[in-house]
Amino acid sequence: MTISWFGHSCFRIESKEGPSAGSGQASVLIDPFSKDIGLKPPRIKDDLVLITHNHYDHNNIEGADTQTTMIIDGPGEYEKKGVYVRGIISYHDKNKGQERGLNTIYVIKTEDIVICHMGDFGQDKFEEHQLDDIGDVDVLMLPVGGRYTIDYREAVEIASQIEPKVIIPMHYKIKDLKIDIDGPDKFIKELGLTPEKVDKYKIAKKNLPIEEMKLVLFN
Repeated sequence: MTISWFGHSCFRIESKEGPSAGSGQASVLIDPFSKDIGLKPPRIKDDLVLITHNHYDHNNIEGADTQTTMIIDGPGEYEKKGVYVRGIISYHDKNKGQERGLNTIYVIKTEDIVICHMGDFGQDKFEEHQLDDIGDVDVLMLPVGGRYTIDYREAVEIASQIEPKVIIPMHYKIKDLKIDIDGPDKFIKELGLTPEKVDKYKIAKKNLPIEEMKLVLFN
């Protein structure tokens, strides 16, 4: 499996199709953004596109062929090409969505690896059913930039509750991004792990860390 990051909260996961689907490749794109945020949007060529919430920095499906691409934009259970997706309702803020609306957490299972993308999670704590619905996680994609989501301290607390094998921070300040949020440094320091820096992250079930959590930071 290969994970690529386009900036902000946008990732592409490329994996082998599930055994019931065939022997080809499956591709999942999460939270494609508008060029208005200052970054170059990815071209949509994927089997599935997941949208965590309806804000311009997460919901750009322009150019997607809806005949071949499954667009998922809310809670429920989905499957395509042996990739299994579960959407879990959450809130974009600490006031049950009254400030910024709803957010969908996605749990994706492919190649026997479980990936959780938190979207713009803004709650100060989990509701009990949310942790149960998320379940065991191998790779956690977690917002850390604050202001519109949880901040770096809250992100560390959320990570400690989920206990993933790998953490990939997202939704933080990088070059050219026009959204005013924090960079990743405070989160990295608070977490206390040295990041493995990558251009693309290749991972297999057999290579997941067994004892210590790993922090992966995209260049």
